[in-house]
Amino acid sequence: MAPNWNPDSWKAQEARHLPDYREPEELAQVEATLSRFPPLVFAGEARALKADLAEVAQGKGFLLQGGDCAESFAEFHPDNIRDTFRVLLQMAVVLTFASKQPVIKVGRMAGQFAKPRSAPTEVQGDQELPSYFGDIINGIEFDPATRRNDPARMLQAYSQSASTLNLLRAFSNGGYANLRQVHKWTLDFMGRSPWAAKFAEVSDRIGEALDFMQACGINPQTVPQLQGTSFYTSHEALLLQYEQALTRRDSLTGDWYDCSAHMLWIGDRTRFDGSAHVEFLRGVGNPIGMKCGPSLEPDALLRMLDTLNPGREPGRMTLISRFGHDKVETGLPALVRAVKREGHPVVWSCDPMHGNVVKAASGYKTRPFDRILAEVRGFFAVHRAEGTHAGGIHIEMTGQNVTECTGGAMGITDEALADRYHTHCDPRLNAAQSLELAFLIAEMLNLEAQDRGAQAA
Repeated sequence: MAPNWNPDSWKAQEARHLPDYREPEELAQVEATLSRFPPLVFAGEARALKADLAEVAQGKGFLLQGGDCAESFAEFHPDNIRDTFRVLLQMAVVLTFASKQPVIKVGRMAGQFAKPRSAPTEVQGDQELPSYFGDIINGIEFDPATRRNDPARMLQAYSQSASTLNLLRAFSNGGYANLRQVHKWTLDFMGRSPWAAKFAEVSDRIGEALDFMQACGINPQTVPQLQGTSFYTSHEALLLQYEQALTRRDSLTGDWYDCSAHMLWIGDRTRFDGSAHVEFLRGVGNPIGMKCGPSLEPDALLRMLDTLNPGREPGRMTLISRFGHDKVETGLPALVRAVKREGHPVVWSCDPMHGNVVKAASGYKTRPFDRILAEVRGFFAVHRAEGTHAGGIHIEMTGQNVTECTGGAMGITDEALADRYHTHCDPRLNAAQSLELAFLIAEMLNLEAQDRGAQAA
């Protein structure tokens, strides 16, 4: 257990990007209600994820983390949950086959409601209102009633998260994740992709492997592991009032866990010395992620690691780099070298989304697919050069056929962004772009595997 820590010790530190609640009595009532609700996840599940991530930190696996930029109340629908889960499964099968290693699947789901904002208020015309901080805090429509920072929204977020988790658990273990079925979905995608020939060899080899297993009597009916999968949830631990209310002491170990998700992460704007968010997360037993961008110096990163993981527990820390396509190969190496030199056991993951936002000529905020891919390539190149493991990918994506990121095999243009631009916050990869990215990452994982083989020889 962390020394000198309790679930509300964060209140003595500097808390940035938290909403201003004008009715403290209402906030206290909501917090008390949430504290009596059942946990959304369990400590044992968080420990299982930590054990999986410990293997990734040792170079024996790969982390696939993806989902919505910000979940919304308005678009809450079982089909949306199913479609995003389905694409993540397809990506995982491709990456597993390429890397010959387990792929740990973590969704940005069932809790990713809050978003940091550069300013606490927004001005339109002659009216100034609170900025939109995500549906767990206020609404996106610009009017006084909707933009009020409303504590009761936390209760709706809890309810939606519980329903989402219930459905994800059913999908994971109820037959929907059947390996043969997932591969069939990928074949359907291949038939529609302009790059089908490029990915055909990998897809065909996966099919041949499944056929061989079937001939040997290894199928979902005889091996239950082929019928289901482990799937975890994660979100940015931004709204600390909500996170504290869902923090519970584990009855088996006596340790504290944030039971709002299996994994929580600290954003680029909230990781600093004296941060309330760092103070809160140092005391919970969950796996923790931390965004690492161009403003992070190696010494500051090492201080964060010493604070968040003083016992150097494998699987505890995932470092999520987010530099931008033109900065990753110059900015990331110093961080990788510092962590390697000090012997911290971490998972290195790549967020190629947040550093590659541009404003299109049409006025829409977008992320060009070629820049996303360039950052991923740079990330892998750095780790090959440093002799470390490129251990994961962290993307904002959806299973829907949106048009929010330009490029990719389907060739979404600036002019086409308006066709299906549905995000409540930042632009997301659609289903086709996400799977295309998985095939391209598979090529990089094959190169990494060849390097390991050459070193072993």
